[in-house]
Amino acid sequence: MTGSLDGWTVVFDLDGTLVDTAPDLLLALNHVLDHAGLETVDLQTVAGMIGHGAKAMIQKGMSHQGLTPSDAELEGLFARFLVYYSEHIAIGSRPFDKAPEILDGLAADGAILSVCTNKKQDLSDKLLDALGLAPRFAAIIGADSVPSKKPDGDHIVRTVQAAGGDPARAIMVGDSRTDERAARNAGLPFVFVPFGYEAESVEAIGADAVVSHYSQLPAALSRLISQAVASARGR
Repeated sequence: MTGSLDGWTVVFDLDGTLVDTAPDLLLALNHVLDHAGLETVDLQTVAGMIGHGAKAMIQKGMSHQGLTPSDAELEGLFARFLVYYSEHIAIGSRPFDKAPEILDGLAADGAILSVCTNKKQDLSDKLLDALGLAPRFAAIIGADSVPSKKPDGDHIVRTVQAAGGDPARAIMVGDSRTDERAARNAGLPFVFVPFGYEAESVEAIGADAVVSHYSQLPAALSRLISQAVASARGR
C-alpha cells in the first residue's frame, strides 16, 4: 500500500462482507421450517434477506410457500432459529478469500479495524471468536447494542467512536444498500463488495469504490483517503 492508514478507521459489515455466513444461516432456517412441518428452501430463495435479520429470512421462507406467519408464530420460530443458529454458528461459515490476511495488512499500516453489523451482538461476538477474527477488531457493535441499527448512520458513528477512531476519518465497507445508506447517513465514503448477498447491481449501489476481491481493498482505501485529504486541503 502506498499511503499510511494511521488515524483512519475501516468499518466492516459482517454477513456477506467479512464472512460468508450463508451456509449456517440457511441451515438454521431450514431447521426451523422443517420443525414447523414446512418445506425447506434453497439459498437463492432467501439470499436477498441475509443481512436483514432472521425474521426476514423466516418470513421469506414461508412466503415462498404462500404462507404468512402470525406475530406469535414468527416469534416462536425466531426463538428456535436463534437457539439452533447459536449452536451451529461456524459449521460452514468462513471468511471471504484472503480477508484475514488483508485485515492484518491494513492493521500493520496503521488502520483501526471495526465491525458494524445488524447481527445480534452475542451472535456477532460468537461467530468472530469461532473464526479467530475477533482480536483483529477494536470494536464489534451489533444491532442490539445501539439505539438504532443500520441504515441509521449513528450505528456507524458509535462503532467508530467505540474503536477509538474519528468519524471524519473513517470508511465503510459493506455488501448491501443498507450499508451504503448507513455510510451516507454517517458521512463516510463507501466501498461495495459485490460478492455478498445484496441483489442490487454495482451501478444501483452507487459506491465510492467497488472491490470484487479482498486483494483489491488496500488500493481502494488508499485512493479514497488520498481523495479525502486532497479535498480537505482544497477547502
